Amino acid sequence: MPANGTTTKTTKSTGPSTTTKTDETTGTYVRQTAGRTVDVPVGAVLTVADRVNDVVEPWTKRTSAERELKSIRTQVTREFNKLERRGTSARRKATQRARTTRNRVRRDLTQRRRQVERTLKRNRTQVEKQVRKAQSTVQERVSTLVLDA
Repeated sequence: MPANGTTTKTTKSTGPSTTTKTDETTGTYVRQTAGRTVDVPVGAVLTVADRVNDVVEPWTKRTSAERELKSIRTQVTREFNKLERRGTSARRKATQRARTTRNRVRRDLTQRRRQVERTLKRNRTQVEKQVRKAQSTVQERVSTLVLDA
């Protein structure tokens, strides 16, 4: 017997002892698999039961139910305020974008109108000059024709 109090077992490597060792390993594996097959569903049921108890427990007494309702009401109010802020922000941005676009369109329209008015005035002035020049030319020719006649 060794000094630490454990016993050692010697096995021969001949036929029957090797088969016994393999049978023990297979038996252990089968027991573990069978145990797992039972343990997993039992564990799942216990977990579901715990979660159901956690959900139901606040509603079992009046004071805890009122506390739970207050908590829910606070959460709903908080979420409502978040939604309101987000909506306000989006509306403000959309209004600003619309205002900016409107101002840009007005600026472009004003610039184009001024350009058209300038071009129209320039053309009118040129036409009036040409008409006056043509009139004076015609009057001179008429005068020379009348004087020559």
